[in-house]
Amino acid sequence: MLELRPGCECCNRDLPPDSTEALICTFECTFCTACAQDRLHGVCPNCGGELVRRPRRPAARLANNPASTTRVFKPQGCAAGH
Repeated sequence: MLELRPGCECCNRDLPPDSTEALICTFECTFCTACAQDRLHGVCPNCGGELVRRPRRPAARLANNPASTTRVFKPQGCAAGH
């Protein structure tokens, strides 16, 4: 099941499960649209993969399949021009 991480790895912005501002790579690294576009240029700094819009899990399914509460914050890997 897709891990819906709670925040952007670059700026630590909250990205709740219903956010339309979350982007992920194939390893589920998670970034907000601003960091993904302006700092990362659509490329994951961890794996080099493409960043795409994260699907939203329907609210009715979150009760049995909750979003992750584990926050990953690695601003050192998100330097401008990285």
